[in-house]
Amino acid sequence: MSNELTESLVYKTLSGITYPDNHDCNLVALGIIKEVCIEHEHIFVTLALPSITTNNKQYLLNAVQQSVEAIAEGFDVRVNVTGMDAEGLARFSTLVNGAQAVSNPLKLINKVIAVMSGKGGVGKSSIAGLLASALHQRGYQVGILDADITGPSIPMMFGAYQMPVSGLQGILPVSSRAGIKLMSINLLLSDKDQPVVWRGPLIGRAIQQFWSEIEWGELDFLIVDLPPGTADASLTVMQSLPLDGIVLVTSPQDLAGMVVRKAANMAKHLEIPLIGLVENMSHIFCPKCGEKILLFGKSQAESSALMIGIPMLGHLPLDTQLSVLCDCGTIEDYRNEELERITNKVINFISKGEAVSTEDFPIG
Repeated sequence: MSNELTESLVYKTLSGITYPDNHDCNLVALGIIKEVCIEHEHIFVTLALPSITTNNKQYLLNAVQQSVEAIAEGFDVRVNVTGMDAEGLARFSTLVNGAQAVSNPLKLINKVIAVMSGKGGVGKSSIAGLLASALHQRGYQVGILDADITGPSIPMMFGAYQMPVSGLQGILPVSSRAGIKLMSINLLLSDKDQPVVWRGPLIGRAIQQFWSEIEWGELDFLIVDLPPGTADASLTVMQSLPLDGIVLVTSPQDLAGMVVRKAANMAKHLEIPLIGLVENMSHIFCPKCGEKILLFGKSQAESSALMIGIPMLGHLPLDTQLSVLCDCGTIEDYRNEELERITNKVINFISKGEAVSTEDFPIG
C-alpha cells in the first residue's frame, strides 16, 4: 500500500479519528490536522490544537501516529504540534460546543457589554467597574459578570465579600452598596487569597454557569469583565454569550496597543461589534500646579484606534483617588467628567450602533 500512499489518503484516514470531547466531530473537520506532507520515506503531520497544554494532547498524538503508521508501512511518521490561530479557534469552538448562545429563561438582560484588553495591567477591570458604576448612577439596572476567573478583582473594588445564596430558580448574585449585581469566582471561595488553578475547559464551563445558572433578574446592562488576552476563557465568552459590543482598554505604550489590536482582530473574526477604545493611565496631573504629565510618554492609543478602525472613546488619567477607592471597596464613589463622556458614547453606540461625539450630551 505504501506505493499508493498519498496525502489525500492520509487525510481520509485521519478523518476517521473523532475528538474526545465531541465524538460527532473528526480531527480533519475541526481543523486539527493542519498539514500532511510526504517526502520520500517520511510523513510529516502537523496538528493545530486549541491549546498546546490541552488534556487531549497525548491522546491525539498517539491516535494520529498509530493511524498513519497502520497505512504507511516502512515510512517514518513524525507528528508535530502547534497552536490554532484565532480564526481556527472560532471555527473549532463553533463545531465542538455549538455556536448558539447559552440560553437562560430566568434572566431578562437587555444589553451585554464586554470589557477586554490584550494584556494584563492596563486597568481593564477598573474600567469595567467604572463603566458599570456610571451606568448605574444614571438609573440603569446593572450587573457585572467577573469572567476573569484566575484574576478576579471586581468583588474587592465594590467591597463585596458575602457568599452568594440560592434563590428559587438559581444562585442570587451579590449586590454592591449601591445595588449593582455582582458575580465572581472570588465570592465562592472560602479563602479569598486561594488561587484558581484550572485549565481552560474548566474555566470556560465556570463562565457559562455564571451566565446560565445565576438569577440575574431584570438588567438594562450586564458588564462582562473578560480575562486579558485571547485564550480559551475569552473565546468562551465571545462564543457563548450574546454580546452586544466590546469596549477595548489599552494604555499609552505601543506595546499595549499592539496586543490590544490582536484582541480587536479576534473580535472581528467572531463578528462581535467593537464599541471603541479607552486609554487608561493616559496621564497624571501635577498636584501642585495642575500640569498634565504624560507619565508613559506620548500616547499611541489614537493610532491604535485608527488602525483597528474604531472610535477613540476617551483618555482616563492615572488617578490616586481611584486607587484608594478601589482598595477600600468604594469604586462607586468615583467621579470623573471624562468617564461620563465615555459612558455617553457607549450608550449612544448601544442605542444607535455608532459611538459618535457626545459634546451635546449632559454630563452626569
